[in-house]
Amino acid sequence: MNKHLQDIRLKTINGQEVTLKDYAGKVIVIVNVASKCGLTPQYSSLERLYREHAEEGLVVLGFPANDFREQEPGTDQQIAEFCSAEYQVTFPLFSKIAVSGAQQHPLYGALISARPTTLGEGVMRQRLIDFGIAVNSVPEVLWNFEKFLISREGEVVGRFAPDMDVSDARIQKEIQVLL
Repeated sequence: MNKHLQDIRLKTINGQEVTLKDYAGKVIVIVNVASKCGLTPQYSSLERLYREHAEEGLVVLGFPANDFREQEPGTDQQIAEFCSAEYQVTFPLFSKIAVSGAQQHPLYGALISARPTTLGEGVMRQRLIDFGIAVNSVPEVLWNFEKFLISREGEVVGRFAPDMDVSDARIQKEIQVLL
């Protein structure tokens, strides 16, 4: 596993200190999530992906972030309750972090550095601009529900636009290759 990436300290939504070493040997989907976003229903397909492939060694890691139009205003406890009640989320969730800007968590700095280009980039960016919404410049995270794919060896091998659901054939193909 990428040494720098595996050593970054993370805090689960329940306050437990972990690193990506705790997920060594797994195929990892990292996604920044929000509960008040138009893309929030993606929690369903993320959970379905996790349940379908957990036994094969896939894990989804959700990182709540309030970076985009304050669409994740809740506390960690409120977020955990929402995810459980509304989407029956069982995949690991983490304490709220910043995925962009001056307070960007080191995990996201490392992910972006490892994979600066995003598959599916463009359509959603233009849609946000057309709505008059200021967007981050490339290579920064565009919006909630952007996904990073990490191989069993710890290499960042994929990055997918926020509006690409994990059921998208292009994402499924990459995951299947890694499993």
